Amino acid sequence: MSTKDRRKNKFLMILILIVIILGISLLAPYIAPNDPYKIDLQNTLKAPSREFFLGTDALGRCVFSRMIYGASRTIFSSLILVSLMFVFGSFIGIISGYIGGLFDNIVMRVVDVFLAFPSLVLAIAVAGVLGGGMINAMIAIGVIGWTKYARLARGEVLEIKEETFIKAARLSGNSSMYIVFKHIMPRVLSTLIVTASLDIGTTIMEMAALSFLGLSSPLPIPEWGAMMNEGKSMIQFAPWITIAPGIAIFIIVILFNLLGDVVHDMLDPKQKEY
Repeated sequence: MSTKDRRKNKFLMILILIVIILGISLLAPYIAPNDPYKIDLQNTLKAPSREFFLGTDALGRCVFSRMIYGASRTIFSSLILVSLMFVFGSFIGIISGYIGGLFDNIVMRVVDVFLAFPSLVLAIAVAGVLGGGMINAMIAIGVIGWTKYARLARGEVLEIKEETFIKAARLSGNSSMYIVFKHIMPRVLSTLIVTASLDIGTTIMEMAALSFLGLSSPLPIPEWGAMMNEGKSMIQFAPWITIAPGIAIFIIVILFNLLGDVVHDMLDPKQKEY
């Protein structure tokens, strides 16, 4: 089996696993064994059993059902956020690199200001100012997340726009917009797609971190980071409340990181094929 076939098979296998997890999260109302919001004080802190697969929390709510419901918020919010950062940052970077001059200097100075701060620290500060909520958490991470795409796209464009075929396109009378979308953007997208695929896992962890700190969805809405926060004070005698969502975050982040590595190998023109 060739290297290309092995990469393709690995890509499909990882993608199938991710699709299965996404499918389970979307079908949560139909497959969750219990009501994730139902408070049952007679079944508080129950250990994992046949009735409660992953036990119950301090309010008697089914941890497994809450995990299934929380998967869609944790994963899909990260996918949407990465998509928005990818589109906005790439567009700004491509335009900045192509136009150059004063506009490019202004954009890059703005990018430098955002990159001067640790991303998660700045996200916590922004989320603290905006208040809790999923949208505000996404804004907090997106405020700095777009900069990596802008800088990367700009660097790629600076190299491409000096190529002979770009100069020939200008001499042929093509508009700048046509040159950007027809000749430059297709050659930049592969690198940006690889970056986005590798960024999903990081974004999931950052969203979970904000949720853990109480800066995302308000209680009692289930979310993996918030569930870990709820169980941290009871980890000695009810560890399943924290460990279960923690393992879920670990697995989904690993899957997306593996997917990003495979996408990198498939799209990197320097990779040799045998």
